[in-house]
Amino acid sequence: MKRIGLLGGSFNPAHRGHRRMSLAALDALGLDEVWWLVSPGNVLKPAAGMAPYQARLASARVMARRSRIKVSDFEAQIGTRYTVDTLDAIVRRWPRDRFVWLMGEDILPMFHHWKEWRRLAQIVPIAVISRPGYEDEARAARAMGWLRHFVRPSTMADRWTRWSAPAITFLRLPPDPTSATRLRALDPDWHRRFAARANPRA
Repeated sequence: MKRIGLLGGSFNPAHRGHRRMSLAALDALGLDEVWWLVSPGNVLKPAAGMAPYQARLASARVMARRSRIKVSDFEAQIGTRYTVDTLDAIVRRWPRDRFVWLMGEDILPMFHHWKEWRRLAQIVPIAVISRPGYEDEARAARAMGWLRHFVRPSTMADRWTRWSAPAITFLRLPPDPTSATRLRALDPDWHRRFAARANPRA
């Protein structure tokens, strides 16, 4: 049995914040590896400003190298657009492994907009990872009206495989202010640097 953290997102682009968050989660949760699930298209984000999928995938592979982070195009392979459907497929395909969903604190305030978010929380435990400036907003998130009944102490986070979902824990990890939005503003054509690395058959 492997203990695997799942971090989904656009990775537009992948950056050191993704990497640092994942490596810190590896230690805090006692994971064997973290999978970055690069989304072909996020239904909650505008298409404008979204770099081509292969460039985003390539940026994730560069950022994840020489670590226990594995970059996956699983969603593109099976054609899912919603996280709940992706998780259903993952737990069916790898029934012997245990999975925990990794979520940045900045995502929690909009979690109630996700498709079947309550059922998603019943598939795998959730670990919410601190992001600078979002703690109060995350704790007051609409979804927390339901999820607060299933909060588990962060001091027991390394025992998450014993939890029955729904279960959610908040990890206070070393903060990293890196923002994909800011990186795109500084370099709107960042994806051109990864064009040569993109491999549609990878």
